[in-house]
Parts: sequence; structure tokens; C-alpha cells
Amino acid sequence: MRALLISTYELGHQPFGLASPAAWLRAARWDVTCLDASKERFDPNVAADADLIGFHLPMHTATRLAAPLIRKSRQLNRGARICAYGLYAPLNAEWLRSMGVDAIFGGEFEEELTQYALHGRSAGVEACAGKADLKVGTPSVATPPAKLKFLVPDRGGLPPLASYAQLQMPDGSRRIVGHTEASRGCRHLCRHCPVVPIYDGQFRVVQPEVVLTDIDAQVGAGAQHITFGDPDFFNGPTHGLRIVEALHRAHPSVTYDVTIKIEHLLRHRDLLGRLAATGCAFVTSAVESVDDAVLARLAKGHTRRDFVDAAAVCRRAGLVLMPTFVAFHPWLTLDGYCDLLDTIESLDLVEHVAPIQLAIRLLIPEGSRLLELADVRAMLEGFDPATLAYRWSHEDPRLEQLHHDVTALVGVRLTGSRPDVFDEISALAHARAGRQRPSVSRRRASVTVPYSTEPWYCCAEPNPSQVRLV
Repeated sequence: MRALLISTYELGHQPFGLASPAAWLRAARWDVTCLDASKERFDPNVAADADLIGFHLPMHTATRLAAPLIRKSRQLNRGARICAYGLYAPLNAEWLRSMGVDAIFGGEFEEELTQYALHGRSAGVEACAGKADLKVGTPSVATPPAKLKFLVPDRGGLPPLASYAQLQMPDGSRRIVGHTEASRGCRHLCRHCPVVPIYDGQFRVVQPEVVLTDIDAQVGAGAQHITFGDPDFFNGPTHGLRIVEALHRAHPSVTYDVTIKIEHLLRHRDLLGRLAATGCAFVTSAVESVDDAVLARLAKGHTRRDFVDAAAVCRRAGLVLMPTFVAFHPWLTLDGYCDLLDTIESLDLVEHVAPIQLAIRLLIPEGSRLLELADVRAMLEGFDPATLAYRWSHEDPRLEQLHHDVTALVGVRLTGSRPDVFDEISALAHARAGRQRPSVSRRRASVTVPYSTEPWYCCAEPNPSQVRLV
């Protein structure tokens, strides 16, 4: 039996979402072909011969990019069973089925996908089938996802690590980057987060021996840095530290990066030194906004003051903090956007912020907990099946124009000097707001920080050329 597993985009990493289910299917004696459509051409002959075709949909961009490949796969192979799995599969179940997808799997997909391959149906398929309507923010998983005994991912057949995004170091060198997961889900319920509708406050650890064996294999394949894809590495701080300390003992020259919430950086500040001592190159944290009213709407669990404190705590611990933002949202004002920029500058974080972060626009997909808020529902302009999101616009048309201009500026300067791009954006925003920009001479001497050669983003419009069709 032949399976074709397809990924369209995993933030510039070798797809964990293919390697993990490939291990399960190969253990069940299936012949598995993995296709990373961001790096490889779609082969119609392989699709035509497959008994099972699976699409990994971990994020919004990946889901939209998958659409033409789903349609083409169904056209080429009417008899194949086609499934979709990952965070965004249940959120878009109705849309996926309209294109010919037969089965939908959510966060803990490996076992259910394998059972579906072997037997043609599973409890998970039936459970998801009854939860296609997520328009009021109801979770897609009524009961917690089953705890899995994970298998070591099988990366056979995937493009080499060197062909993916790399880590740009301050000395000008680059490091080959591997990618793994030490946990899934999240304990928290941030209203705009796609993890929440699937896990509803649950999180699951991946067995340490599985994670470390996967890392060993990637280091053997050339990895010099490991990105942990966990939504929050400190959902289970003891588990996380056990893994990175073992990683450091086994491979002392290998660095890594993690994602940790602002509130966890403050709550576990006594543990940050251990991250720095074990080779943590940087910590990504979803700050989202510096407006306390907006943070409360998003249920982020931190305040503006907490962000300022976390920046200081990380600096004292010797950790590079990489904040991310939802810069454009319905409650934004021109003064508020300028305040965001001024805050980044005053905290000496200009080089820490990828320019794309200053153009990110709030995405409200099906299942978002933002739909629980009556005022949010009232401002929406309907669901757009073309973008798989609810439409909204700023009351102030100047903000729509500013978003357009910042996005265009970032698009042509994506790999440019971060301070230079920041200065252009700040000058533009302050001029539009009629504000005097704080003197840039107040900025302390910048220290170049490590960063990925493919900036993190998930809310920008996808580029169809990322998927190379025959």
C-alpha cells in the first residue's frame, strides 16, 4: 500500500509533520513518499498511484497553499483516500471536504491517521465529522486528545536540512537548522491562537527519548542548531529543561531556540540562566501588543509592563528575546502603532524584531475564540472562503493604507538591515500620525543577534509560487 504525505509550508523547516506520520505508516509496512511542496515539484505520477494522500495543515498559510494540490490530487486519483491533518484541518473541515478530502484529523493525528490508512475509518474521523461548524468558537475536540506513545520521526526521503532556512549568526556565519517538537498543545486559552480550538487548554509531552533520538539523527545529518516547535516550551518547564540539558551534554556545540510566553518568562525567571547555559540562542515570545486593553481582549495573560520586565529579565539572564506582534488589529490607532514602534526602540529591541512582525494583521479563522466576543462578531464583514478568514477593516481608513504601505515596504526589504527597515517604517508611521519621532540617537549601540534566514510569519498572504506545480 502506498501513501503520499504532502507539506506545503512549515516556516522554513524540514517538515516534522511529514516525518512523524511517516514513521507510523512505515512501521505499519506502508510504502511512504514524503513531498515538501515548498522545495520539491509535485509529481502527478506518484499522486495517481497512491492509495492514501495526506496533507499536513499546521497553519493558515500552509492550508491555503494546499488547496490547488488537493484539487489536483483528487482529479488525478479518484480512488485514493485523501485526508488532512494538523491544527488547521478541523478548523476548515467543511471547505476541505468540498474539495474532496475524505477524513480530517486534528492535533494528535499520527495514530488516527495510521488507523485510517489500515482500516478506512477511525473514531477520530467520525468525531471530527460532527464538528465542522466552528463559527462560534467552540473547540473542535470535545474530549482531550489521546496521549500518544510517539515514534521517532522518520525523515527518509525529505530534502536535506541544508536546503532549509538557516541561522544567521552575529559573526556572519550560518548554522544548519533542525526542527523537532518536545510537546504539543498549550495550557493557555489566548483568544486569537489556532492551538486553542483544537487543544482547549490541554498539552501533551513527547517522550524525552523520542525527542533526543530525533535530535541525534538531525545532528548526524548536519544540524548545528535545533528549533523546538512547541507552542510554549515552558508549559512543562521540567520536561523542557530535561531535554535541553541532555541535548547540551550530548552535543555541546549545538545551539537551539524555543518559544515561551511572557508570563512564563517572568514566572520561571530563575530557570532562564539554565537556558542560556545550555546554548539557547534566542527565545521567541508572542507579545502581540503593548496596549493593555488589546492584550485583555486577546486573553494573553500579560500586560505592557510585563513585556518590559521580561525584556529586562532576559537581558540579565543572557538570553536574546525575540518578540512577535499582531501589529494591525481592529482596535489600533495611528498613535497606538507609533507607540508600539517607540516601545520597541526604547527597549533596544529593534534588531530583535523581524520587519514582517510590523506588518502582521490579525487573522480570525473559523473556530477562533475571538468569535466569543459580541463586539468582535458585530464588526466582522462576513467569512471570506477565498482567504479562509473573517473580513474586518479599520474604522480609520488611514490605517488600512498604512498597513498596505508597511506590507509593501517589508515585502521588498524582507532580508534588509532590520534597523534600516525599522527606521523607514517608523518615519512613515510618525509622519502619517503627525507625530514627532523620538530621536534615534537615544538608541543604545545595537548588538547583532542571531536570527532565521526565513522570518517567522503566519498571517501574511501566501505566495502561490511557493508551491511548484508541474
